[in-house]
Amino acid sequence: MGGCCSTDSHHGIKRGGLFKKKFVDKEYEEDEGDDMRYGESGARIRLKGSSGYTSMYTQQGRKGINQDAMTVWENFTGEKDMLFCGVFDGHGPYGHKVARHVRDNLPTKLCKAIQLSKLNSCKYGDVGDDHKDLTNKYGENSSTKSDIDDDKDGQNDDNGSFCLLSLSSSEACFIKSFKEMDQELSLDSTIDSFCSGSTAVTVVKQGDNLIIANLGDSRAILCTRGDKNQFVPIQLTVDLKPDIPSEAERIKNCKGRVFSADEEPDVYRIWMPDCDCPGLAMARAFGDFCLKDYGLISIPDVSYRRLTKNDEFLVLATDGVWDALTNAEVVKIVASAKNRSMAAKLLVNRAVHAWKDKYPGCKVDDCAVVCLFFKDDPTLLVKSSSMVTRRSSIINASEFSLSRRFKSFRSVGANRYFEGDSVIVGVGSKDQEYWTDLQGVSRVNSIVKLPRFLSFRKSTSNLEEVDAH
Repeated sequence: MGGCCSTDSHHGIKRGGLFKKKFVDKEYEEDEGDDMRYGESGARIRLKGSSGYTSMYTQQGRKGINQDAMTVWENFTGEKDMLFCGVFDGHGPYGHKVARHVRDNLPTKLCKAIQLSKLNSCKYGDVGDDHKDLTNKYGENSSTKSDIDDDKDGQNDDNGSFCLLSLSSSEACFIKSFKEMDQELSLDSTIDSFCSGSTAVTVVKQGDNLIIANLGDSRAILCTRGDKNQFVPIQLTVDLKPDIPSEAERIKNCKGRVFSADEEPDVYRIWMPDCDCPGLAMARAFGDFCLKDYGLISIPDVSYRRLTKNDEFLVLATDGVWDALTNAEVVKIVASAKNRSMAAKLLVNRAVHAWKDKYPGCKVDDCAVVCLFFKDDPTLLVKSSSMVTRRSSIINASEFSLSRRFKSFRSVGANRYFEGDSVIVGVGSKDQEYWTDLQGVSRVNSIVKLPRFLSFRKSTSNLEEVDAH
């Protein structure tokens, strides 16, 4: 069951360490300190704190128990150059349980799927074909021919990796593991996920390759260097909202409804066919089984990026951060951290202050951040932090084009694939300006109203006053 295995007590890890805080629900209070655990194939698991290349921090908002969760798996699948990281934003009365269950179990499912796929790929010699196709189409950020040939021959790289997984195989592994995770939630009698669920934004890094899988409205951005050596944010994921045309079409085809309420005309939500509930503000999520027959899906949006020497770091965060800060502001804050181990905490603190300044009287949302740095020198970012680009309130959409900087292979369904030069998945290029949501400034609850029956067994009569996040 997942990665909550034995706690490391033999590597000089001090309990009660970096970032202490109290939670409302003692049952789900996180272990204090920069602790480390072991998971599938000996992977080192962190739920908080920092390492040489990562910084993590979460803070409870003002809506009740912290429903955000995060994790980093080093030596993922047992390989030294492979890393998994993810953040998960729960919603609904039991969203904290869903988010933490996904955090603890999804990486294990993905690990097993990747190991099996790599074994089959190396055995039958089909590794690299998808890389070759993308190299011919997209060029510099896809794998080079020499890289492909080396991988296809199954040779070990400097870090001991025995086989680079192809893009289509990686996508299939993510889709398979996300599907299994959702099925497990539907059968788990200890977690009522009928009207509770969680987002997930996850990244697997192997060498210079990133595979990104997104479910919901959490977000991943990358900081790279521009032509003048300035820091430039590149959004790697799309906030999968119900008003994206392809998402809305799917929901409506499944008899679900998508509309905005009079009191919040800019926020589109998913509603059940015959009642104005639950009003979920995202188009994909784990759990929320009251809507799974009406267009809500747990199929992730999967994309690929080949890192270059200009890429500096990656930031994964829940919408508590993105609702208060722009992508450019996030990059500037992380780059300004004097100590990279404190970068995530600094970002969360700035997001909380931004909430209070921009939305006085509004409840601050939970925040969770994972920062992944690509370079050894921790002072590299500090020296150039003053050069962070100062852009207008709307980032030029060309910065997020896949034509040169961001090459992707994406899906909106198990049997439907999209390749192209748009950062939007399942959205036509003419719709891109409407659906990128690059600034991401909103302050709404994920769920508006619970159905009359919270599950097939429980009435919501005693939960009507619950703030469902």
